[in-house]
Amino acid sequence: MSKKEAILSAATVLFSTKGFKDAGMSEISKMTGAAEGTIFYHFKSKEDLFISILQRLKEDIVREFEQYLQEAEFATGLEMLEGVVSFHLSLSGQMDDRFLLLHRHDAYELARVNAVCKEQLEAIYECVIDVYERAVARGQEDGSIDGVPARKTAMILFSMVDGLARLNTYELYDAGSLYHELIEVCRRIAKSGS
Repeated sequence: MSKKEAILSAATVLFSTKGFKDAGMSEISKMTGAAEGTIFYHFKSKEDLFISILQRLKEDIVREFEQYLQEAEFATGLEMLEGVVSFHLSLSGQMDDRFLLLHRHDAYELARVNAVCKEQLEAIYECVIDVYERAVARGQEDGSIDGVPARKTAMILFSMVDGLARLNTYELYDAGSLYHELIEVCRRIAKSGS
């Protein structure tokens, strides 16, 4: 692993556990054995390091969803939507440190004053909502999903699943215990159309 990769990995863990505001560059230096000057050689600032982590998270999420969709077979768009919901929850568990980083409030505080951070956060959510929308649109084409507005429906479904993932991330509730009910609600929303 290169020094830059080690810095990104350590910073991801630190920002996830302590938050962006409370994590110090000196702590990242200690975790990696890299001098602070080396960290600043690779990343201009703490914000730049955080944004690099968000960029990587987006790339990883896109890659994981695309791989899942290439390997999975769905008879209908509704079946695809159910698979996407299930995979979203599964991915949030597999990438729990990174989803915790994504779910922390301080990321959104930074986004209020840093346009690049805001763009990265929006890009992460947009790429996942796009996957939901693809499933809804496919379901509309094959008749398994009613004529609901695809993008709005995708956003509502994503928000619901992401909310449950947040509860799971913060260990407030076991998302798995609501899985069947979640799928049933998603079906109802998708079939409630025109």
